[in-house]
Amino acid sequence: MAAANMEGGRSIIKKAYMIKRSVNKKRMGPSNYKGRVFLLTRDALSYHDGDLDKWGKEKGRISLKEIRAVEAVDDDAFYDMKPSSKGYPFQICWEEYTLYIFSQSMDERNDWVATLQDMCKENDSLLDRYHSGFFTSSKWTCCEQEARQAPGCKNAFIHRHHNHGPPSHNRPDGRIRSTLPPIPTEPVNIRTTHQPPKDQLPPQPPPRPPEKELRVVIALYPYTPAQAGDLQLEKGEEYSIIDESREHWWKARNQRGQEGFIPSNFVKEKTEFTNSLEKYDWYSSTVSRTQAEEDLNNEDKEGCFIVRNSSTQGMYTLSVFSKDGPRGEGMTRHYHIKKNSQNLYYMSEKHAYPTIPELIEYHQHNSGGLATRLRKPPKSYSSVPATAGLGHDIFEIDPTEITLMKELGGGQFGVVRLGKLKNGLLVAVKMMRENAMSEDDFIDEAKVMQELSHDHLVQLYGVCSKQRPLYIVTEYMNKGCLLNFLRYRQYLLDKPLQLIDMCKQVCSAMTYLEHKNFIHRDLAARNCLVGERMIVKVADFGLTRYVIDDEYTSSGGSKFPIKWAPPEVLHYTRFSSKSDVWAFGILMWEVFTAGKMPYPSMSNVEVVTQVTHRGYRLEKPNACPQNVYQIMSECWKEKPEQRPPFRRLHKKLEHLLSEDYSDHQLDAFA
Repeated sequence: MAAANMEGGRSIIKKAYMIKRSVNKKRMGPSNYKGRVFLLTRDALSYHDGDLDKWGKEKGRISLKEIRAVEAVDDDAFYDMKPSSKGYPFQICWEEYTLYIFSQSMDERNDWVATLQDMCKENDSLLDRYHSGFFTSSKWTCCEQEARQAPGCKNAFIHRHHNHGPPSHNRPDGRIRSTLPPIPTEPVNIRTTHQPPKDQLPPQPPPRPPEKELRVVIALYPYTPAQAGDLQLEKGEEYSIIDESREHWWKARNQRGQEGFIPSNFVKEKTEFTNSLEKYDWYSSTVSRTQAEEDLNNEDKEGCFIVRNSSTQGMYTLSVFSKDGPRGEGMTRHYHIKKNSQNLYYMSEKHAYPTIPELIEYHQHNSGGLATRLRKPPKSYSSVPATAGLGHDIFEIDPTEITLMKELGGGQFGVVRLGKLKNGLLVAVKMMRENAMSEDDFIDEAKVMQELSHDHLVQLYGVCSKQRPLYIVTEYMNKGCLLNFLRYRQYLLDKPLQLIDMCKQVCSAMTYLEHKNFIHRDLAARNCLVGERMIVKVADFGLTRYVIDDEYTSSGGSKFPIKWAPPEVLHYTRFSSKSDVWAFGILMWEVFTAGKMPYPSMSNVEVVTQVTHRGYRLEKPNACPQNVYQIMSECWKEKPEQRPPFRRLHKKLEHLLSEDYSDHQLDAFA
C-alpha cells in the first residue's frame, strides 16, 4: 500500500487517469490522444501507462520548477472534437512546450489547475500571458494570431495570484465563460389577454452604458508612418488610445480626430508623464552611469549635465562635466539627489527645493556647492527606440524599398550590407547564402521574432522572402559586432565599470528573452552589436536552429558552438535558458579579455573532454575583478538547475554598477 502512494521515492500528492494530447515538440502535427495515469509529487508531474491501480512505464515528466503557466482551456477551442467527448481541457506550459490534458469532470479540472498553480506560483519564469485556445493549422483559436509562438492573449495566473486580478471566468457549471461582454437584448413584447391602456407608452430600451473613458498618452518621440493605417506622432502631443490589444502597436486617435496605429513604446500615459521628469530635455530614464560619462566627455563642455535614474531604486543622480580635474582636464562627476526630513530635494544641504526641476533651475544659476554651474544637456543622448516592425502590419518588405549600400560583414549565413529605406531609416540587410539555412522553417518563426522587442535586442523588422537570396532586415548598429569592438579597444580593460555595464546590457536582454521563454542558443560576443554611446544589443537570437554549417554541427548532427556550450548541450543537446546562462558567462570572459578566444590553446574535442569529464573552467582574466569572476563562475555550474536565472545575474551586475558600490569599493577592481 505504501508503494502505491510513492513515485520515484516521493509521496504522491494527487493522481488521476486523464487523457493527454500529443505535445508534438517539433511541429503541431496530427492530433493524438492517449489515456495516461498522472502522478503529482512536490517536485514533478509525470504520466504513465496503465491504470490507477497499477501504473506502468513512465511516458513523460515535467519538473514543477520548469512550469511557466497552468490554465484552463476554452471548452469550445478544440475543433477536432467535442469537449464532452474527451473531457474538460487544461494546459501546462513549460520550457517551449504546451501539454493539453483532459480531465473527466469539471470539478477535477478546477482542482488540478488550482493545485498546480499554487505549487508553481513562486517559479522564476512564469508567463505573463497565455493562450486560452490552441493552435490549429495556421492560427490560434482564441485570438486568431497566425504565428505558433505568438505572445499570449490573456493575463496568466501570476496576475491573479499577485494582484488579485479580474474575477474568474468560470461558469457555474464549470465550463469556461467567454470573455466577451454580454450582448444587450431588446425587450420582448408578449401578447396577453389584458391590453394596456391606449395612452401607455411602449417599453423603452434600457439606457446605454456610458462609453468607457479612453486612456490619454503623450508622445515621447516623433513617428512617421511607414504604411497606410499608421498614425503620425508629434513629440509632446496627446493621443487617445482606442485599442491596446496588441502589445507593440496600439490604435490611437489624435486631437484632430484622425485614427491609426502607433508604436506603444513611443508614448507614455499622460498622468504618468505629467508627474514625471520625462518632459525635461535634461532627464533620461535609460542612460546608465557609464553612458552618461561617455556622452558628457564627448560633449566636452563645462556644466553639460544629465539627470538620470540612480541604480538605487526610486532615486536620481545628477551627472555633470567639469574641467576642474587634475591639470585642468575635464571629468564627469556624479551627485545623488537626496531628500531631507522636510521632503525637500538637495545635493548640497544648504540648497533644498520641493521638486527636482526647481532644484535643477537653482543650480543652473548657482553652483551652490557643485563643481560647476549647470548649463545644458548634451546635444543627443536619448536615442529613439526601434519599433517592432516597420509598421503595424509590415513583415514582408518589398526589396525595391531598400537601397543597398556598403558591406558591413559576413558570417555563416552570408553577407550583411547597410541598407537605406525610402523614409531614410538605415537598416542592416542579411543576404542569406544559398543553402545556408532552412529558410521555410525560419520564415515560419520569424513573425514571432519580430514581436520580441527590447532596448537591448537588435530588432527584426521583417524579411524579403519573395526572391532569392532571402533578405533578413534588422536594426542597424553602427559600431559593429561586440567582439571586434573589444579587440580594437584594448584600453577598455582599464575601465572595468564600462565592461560591467556592457555585460549588464546583454544580461537585461537575456532576462527579457528568458521571461518570453525564448532560447538564444548562440549567445557570444560575435552575436552582439554595438551602437552609439556604447549601447550593446543582442543579435541573431534563435537563428542557430536554422543554420546549415559544419562549424556549428557536432558529431551527432546537432548545431551549436562548442566553446560556448555547457555539459548538457555537449552530451545531450539539451538547450534551455540555463544553457544560455552558461554562454553568458563565456561572453563575460570575452568582454574582460578584450575579445580573446575562449580556451585558446584547446581544440573543440579537447574542450569537450576538459569541461565535461575533468570539470575544467576558464581562469580569471587579468583585468577582471574577483567579484565579477565570481558571477562568471556561477554561470558555469555543472548542473543547469544550479545556475542562477538571468534576472538574478542582472541584479548582481546592477549592484556592481551602483554609485555607492563603485564609489566606495573601487579597491575591488585593483
